[in-house]
Amino acid sequence: MRRDSWPYNGTAQQVDALETTSVSPMAISLVAGVLACLLALAAGHPFVRLLRLYRVGKAIQVELPSSHGQKAGTPTMGGLLICVTVVAVTTVVISTVYVSAGRSILLPLGVLIGSAILGAVDDRMSLLGRSEGGLSERSKLGWSLAIGAVSAVALWHPGLLGVDFVFLPAVRDPVHLPGWLYLALAVLAIAGSSHAVNLTDGLDSLAGWTAFIAFAAFGVIAYLYEQYYLVTFCFTVAGAVAAFLWFNAYPALVFMGDTGALALGATLAVVALMLGQVVLLPLVGIVFVAEAGSVIVQRIYFKATGGKRFFRMAPIHLHFQLLGWSETQVTQRFWLVSILAAMLGVALALV
Repeated sequence: MRRDSWPYNGTAQQVDALETTSVSPMAISLVAGVLACLLALAAGHPFVRLLRLYRVGKAIQVELPSSHGQKAGTPTMGGLLICVTVVAVTTVVISTVYVSAGRSILLPLGVLIGSAILGAVDDRMSLLGRSEGGLSERSKLGWSLAIGAVSAVALWHPGLLGVDFVFLPAVRDPVHLPGWLYLALAVLAIAGSSHAVNLTDGLDSLAGWTAFIAFAAFGVIAYLYEQYYLVTFCFTVAGAVAAFLWFNAYPALVFMGDTGALALGATLAVVALMLGQVVLLPLVGIVFVAEAGSVIVQRIYFKATGGKRFFRMAPIHLHFQLLGWSETQVTQRFWLVSILAAMLGVALALV
């Protein structure tokens, strides 16, 4: 959709600011992504050594498949590497390239930081040798809903971003929603996506690769819609995640932890909402939906049948492991599904 028909406050200002330079917005975005990747790669080994020095090791649940036992003590909170890199690169880009505008990017950046702090608290409480075991599910969900509520108001408020619409596949014009409905949808999307990515973070590089694919897909959609600040932000996140994957490849030297998973999931939902493409979020993030959905189905079925299990274990990647798939088979097949879903999502955005 061109800027003359885009119902998003300040879009013309964003495009006009970019038209003062001859540099392609996509070129800026790709360079920002590469810069984020190189910075995170350079910081990666010292960062992992620092985590080991302070014994930031992950405790492994005893009920998980036996192959997970060898992962005990692996450094966690690797999401800090992603988040700090994204904040640094985004700050530089806004202050040097998008000087006169770009304030809308502060929302996904703020959600990234807020969710990372929540995840870091949970990670800290669940380290190897600590008795707390992390935040309770209710507490974690409550804080995620609070972050989602603040973000939803910032998205919807006419004096801020003024986004109250969604796009539907094959429907040309955006559908404007009543305030209460949009706010509820936004809160559900942000909190749900945050926890869905968190559930996906159970195998080496699984959450990282699926998040990389999702952010790249929404970066392409943002470019097609001329939302250039979001393009740059999406590829910056993708670049930082790519660097993290260097250290998270099987066998992982560091885990993303809730610090990264909660932050990436919530931020991805905010990006989708800012683009009006939250309807495509479950498709582009189909692996996240499958992981979260399997947990919901397992719990409902368990209670309804008096203790029987629908899956051998949930989230669903554990089910496939118990069926005999190796860890690399599970992750690579899930990546393929994620890539195809992202391609379809971009296609539907074009429609």
